[in-house]
Amino acid sequence: MASFLNIPADSHFSMQNLPYGVFKPTPYQQSRPGVAIGDYVLDLSALSEAGLFQGPLLKDSDCFLQPSLNSFMAMGRPAWKEARATIQKLLSVDEPALQDNAELQKSALFPMSQVQMVLPCVIGDYTDFFASMHHTKNCGLIFRGPENPILPNWFHLPVAYHGRASSIVISGTDIVRPRGQKRPVGNSPPGFGPSVKLDFELEMAMLVGSGNELGACVNIDDAANHIFGLVLMNDWSARDIQAWEAQPLGPFLGKNFGTSISPWIITLEALEPFAYKAPTQ
Repeated sequence: MASFLNIPADSHFSMQNLPYGVFKPTPYQQSRPGVAIGDYVLDLSALSEAGLFQGPLLKDSDCFLQPSLNSFMAMGRPAWKEARATIQKLLSVDEPALQDNAELQKSALFPMSQVQMVLPCVIGDYTDFFASMHHTKNCGLIFRGPENPILPNWFHLPVAYHGRASSIVISGTDIVRPRGQKRPVGNSPPGFGPSVKLDFELEMAMLVGSGNELGACVNIDDAANHIFGLVLMNDWSARDIQAWEAQPLGPFLGKNFGTSISPWIITLEALEPFAYKAPTQ
C-alpha cells in the first residue's frame, strides 16, 4: 500500500496505521480531527468540507467538523471502517482526488512539527483496571509486602476503580507535584507536604466509542465493536500519599492530580495484524 506522500521508512505513521487525533494548525485556530501520516497531519475537516467522504454512513455527517472525535467515535465500527478505507484511498498513489489538488493539499496537510495536539475527545469518565499480574504484584509489594501481594479477588474478576477524568491531559503537559498527608511515624500526627514518592505507571488505555444503555450489558465477545482505539497512558501516582489515604475506599489525592495520554489513537484495525494471545489470568 503506497502513498503519494513521501513517508520515511522508519515512520510510525504509515498507511497501515493512520491513527486519529485532534489538533490546532496554530494555537489560535479551532481544534479539528486529524490523522497522522508520515510527517504530516491530515485535516479531516478539510476533506469533509471538500465532500470527499462519500460512503453511505459519512456522506451527510458533520462528525469531522467537530472540535473533538466524540461524534465520530459514537457512530460505531461500520463508520470507523468506512472512514479508514476512504482515508487510505485518498492517500494512495493511485487516487488523484487529493494527490492532484494542490489547493486542497495546502488546506488539508500540515507538518506535524508545527501543529498543536490537544485531547482527542471529551472524556466523561475512566476506569483503571489491574489487568497485569506484574503490575498487580508490584503494587501489592509496595502497599502490603511480600506476604500477600496479590489479593484473591484478582484471579476471579476485573479489579478496578474510577479515576478523575477532569485531570487527564495530553502527553507533554506539565504535572504539578501533589501535596497531601503521609503515613504517621510512631505517635506523631500525619505529615503534610509535597509528595516525595512520585511514581509513574505505563499503561494501555482503551477509548470506548459506541456505548450502551444504562443497565444494558455488553457481552465480552462484543467488546471490540465498542472500543474505538488505544493510547499509551501514564497514570501518575504519589505513592506516599496513596499509601496513607487509600484504605478503605481506594486512592484519592495520590492519583487524581494528573493522568497523561498520548495524542494519537491507534485503531483496532491497525493493530489487528499484531494481535497475540493474552497471558493466562
